[in-house]
Amino acid sequence: MIRRLFSALLLASSFSIAQQPATPPAGHDAHAVDIPGLKKELFAGITEADFLKLSDKPKTVKVILIATYTAANYGMNFNGYAHGKAVFTIPKDWTVEVTFINPSPIPHSAIVVEKDQVKKLQMGAPYFDGAGVPKPEVGLAVSKAEFSFVADEEGEYAFACGFPAHAINGHWLALEVSADAKAPTLQLGDKPAVEAK
Repeated sequence: MIRRLFSALLLASSFSIAQQPATPPAGHDAHAVDIPGLKKELFAGITEADFLKLSDKPKTVKVILIATYTAANYGMNFNGYAHGKAVFTIPKDWTVEVTFINPSPIPHSAIVVEKDQVKKLQMGAPYFDGAGVPKPEVGLAVSKAEFSFVADEEGEYAFACGFPAHAINGHWLALEVSADAKAPTLQLGDKPAVEAK
């Protein structure tokens, strides 16, 4: 009888522990509700319409990536989206000018990698020449950086955070380079794709 009672208590406590929410990734425990130290002035006035815009230069598009834009995914997001839930489509051979903003004191970065790379702990080198901030594995805190690259090869890529273990935990957005695309577009979540203006 005591053995059955002990087994029942052990099973009940195991079930209770299993029902507890998952622990956020290291360094992001405060991001579940609020993001302490966030310098919102770094992205003040930037809206969804600014995330993808045509440049004055021919076949050139401007992309803004803001790390920790919201508390979604414990702050590991770009422009409020994670796990590839926003999709940038760029016509092949266009130049992409990226402004990366990290208003958080926690280091983040931005780098373009093949889509399958996001399953790895470390991102390695950018897929396209110049397609990332300097030292993406170190990251930047409370700062801005710019980089540009030519999307000269069709395929499925990602704008990923190059800080170790961030991309594998969802800190990436989809980037498709297509020879069929006539203009750059951005699809945010379930919303229809919008053409850059």
